[in-house]
Amino acid sequence: MRHNFKNLKIWLKAMDLTDMVFEFSRELPANERYNLIDQINRSSCSIPSNIAEGSGKNTDKHFAEFLSIAISSSFELETQLLICERRKYGAIGKLKDCIDLVSEVQRMLFSFREYILKTEVKSLNS
Repeated sequence: MRHNFKNLKIWLKAMDLTDMVFEFSRELPANERYNLIDQINRSSCSIPSNIAEGSGKNTDKHFAEFLSIAISSSFELETQLLICERRKYGAIGKLKDCIDLVSEVQRMLFSFREYILKTEVKSLNS
């Protein structure tokens, strides 16, 4: 079953997260440009990208695999944001907003993945 990723709430929320993270990362120290900043930006882009890529797969099982990759990227991003927190990088308010939103996206991804897998099982049993 294919899904139009542009209509998925989880994709829209992940895009919001990417925008927020890119905005936050602009304020990080210049010496982190080719290290932490690039990693943060890549992992934030990976979340909606994997949702979109998975939405075009032929089965919900394959879609769920890409949602799992998006979940992994979200934990990578969360870790990088926590590194910023430990190093006292960036505006604390913006950082907290990013961490809160990544947690929300993680919850949504887990729930959506479970829904997709249940849908797959139901269609196999029909």
